[in-house]
Amino acid sequence: MNAHQLHLKSVRIALQERQLLEIDAVIEAGEVLTVMGPSGAGKSSLLAYVAGFLAPAFTASGDILLDTELLNGLAAEHRRVGLLFQDPMLFPHLSVAGNLRFAIPADAQDKEAIVSQALASIGLQGFAKRDPDTLSGGQKSRVALQRLLLSQPKAVLLDEPFSRLDAHLRREVREFVFKRLREAGLPAIMVTHDREDAEAANGVVIAL
Repeated sequence: MNAHQLHLKSVRIALQERQLLEIDAVIEAGEVLTVMGPSGAGKSSLLAYVAGFLAPAFTASGDILLDTELLNGLAAEHRRVGLLFQDPMLFPHLSVAGNLRFAIPADAQDKEAIVSQALASIGLQGFAKRDPDTLSGGQKSRVALQRLLLSQPKAVLLDEPFSRLDAHLRREVREFVFKRLREAGLPAIMVTHDREDAEAANGVVIAL
């Protein structure tokens, strides 16, 4: 496991001269920083700034450091930052295995063994050839997280990833996601409206 650190250094985001947020935070390996606030407070804009695709209507300043690397100015695909959204966003034209295979670095050896091991690690042995549409909500969430981890990110952004799950499934998937992020040593930022999400993340909470 390679442990990573994400540092938001005097990050400010504004929309047409109106400052939305100002954040200074260091997120250590396996920790989750939770950002809460009403719609329009700048939560998703913060994630977009870190990921490298902030809309031109917004202005932003401050440094994003991943370990010792400055991410400012790097293209999104070079930042090694993974994203989980409300919707698992599995590719409908690919099988479950195809979705996982898509994320594996091109130079990896024995991709089939990697896929097989990945499915076993999320309790979905035998699901390789399944159509993603045949999976339950919880199974889709597990595949989406595993696909993200196979892409070997150094940090993870969680954009209301549990909001479309019912209460029971939400607890189960939430525990699974946070456990896997801790095991992988990945710093994460989560935006949410849900106080239970924040409590389950067991980290610093910033209210906007």
